[in-house]
Amino acid sequence: MGRPASPASRHRDGFEPLLPPSPIALPNRRSSSVADKMVAYISMGEAHRRITEYLTRFSDAVSYQDGKSLSRLLSVSSNSAVLLSLADALNIFQDANRVIRQSEKYSQYADIIVPIFRALQSYRLRNLVESYMAFEKASKVGFNRKTPEKLKGAGSFLMKVFGVLAGKGPKRVGALYVTCQLFKTYFKLGTVHLCRSVIRSIETARIFDLRSFQSGIRMILKYLIPVKLSIGILPRTLLLEKFNLNEYSEVVLALKRGDLRLLRHALQEHEDRSGVYLVLEKLELQVYQRLVKKIYVMQKQKDPNKAHQIKLDVIVKALKWLEMDMDVDEVECIMSILIYKNLMKGYFAHKSKVVVLSKQDPFPKLNGKPVNS
Repeated sequence: MGRPASPASRHRDGFEPLLPPSPIALPNRRSSSVADKMVAYISMGEAHRRITEYLTRFSDAVSYQDGKSLSRLLSVSSNSAVLLSLADALNIFQDANRVIRQSEKYSQYADIIVPIFRALQSYRLRNLVESYMAFEKASKVGFNRKTPEKLKGAGSFLMKVFGVLAGKGPKRVGALYVTCQLFKTYFKLGTVHLCRSVIRSIETARIFDLRSFQSGIRMILKYLIPVKLSIGILPRTLLLEKFNLNEYSEVVLALKRGDLRLLRHALQEHEDRSGVYLVLEKLELQVYQRLVKKIYVMQKQKDPNKAHQIKLDVIVKALKWLEMDMDVDEVECIMSILIYKNLMKGYFAHKSKVVVLSKQDPFPKLNGKPVNS
């Protein structure tokens, strides 16, 4: 028998239509307040119903591992009628936290749902800063919880199973499946370094001769190369040629040259690659870094004493030569991002429109860390 259908997936969009707001006005509310302007007038009972309905959907989505429905339940936008109606209910029924914490079914999600509710309330009242801060708190709770002991136990048990299957005989095939489950467990636990011992065991036991599966290696490299590029590791040209991954050739060349035009051309030509394009798009900052570095090297050859002082006009001219039309203000903004992201060490002399680079290691390497970290 298959898994029972999720209640949240019974409808095309994952939601049952909520009842329209009730015209019943609330007592003792001033018509001039922000809440009166933003929040629909609904009864206390209707507000309570909407809140409990949302909590039920949230709980069901988690229980049935329904990621699509859960993403809709957590996605705040002006087009989400369901969440906006929930926000109206929250701003009327002010005791939603009690409803969550008094129910055994919902209380286990309180650390996530409470700040989400607070974010929805603030969003509905156009307090966008408070809404953002509440969502940030919810995301931190979601990803920084204490390590689940059951998940730790599952990892230990899977490792024992792997040890049994990794020996000789036909059972070795099962070791590959267990390996995938171990990797998932280690990623959830935040103990990715433990994957290395599993990989070494597979290589030592020679369970599979992976070098003979060219198509499989190519598929892995197709997704691995963008990840490596994002942390500043460039693949060799021979590797790209060997596994027919020439779509990355121009991307790598753009990074080496600091050529923003070439990068954008390469991304536009291969933008149909699902799941990879967004990663490659983030390489623009590295391209800007390489461009500034090339200008720095050229200035150092001419006048070593002033090489660390780069005029923004020079960067603007270099971009125009690459057919990238940007003014000084835009370039200053990009340079400030590079400094903030630690792709460049230095500061601005704002009045003179000059970037003053550090004389020691002005262009730090990523050292295997993503730019956004």
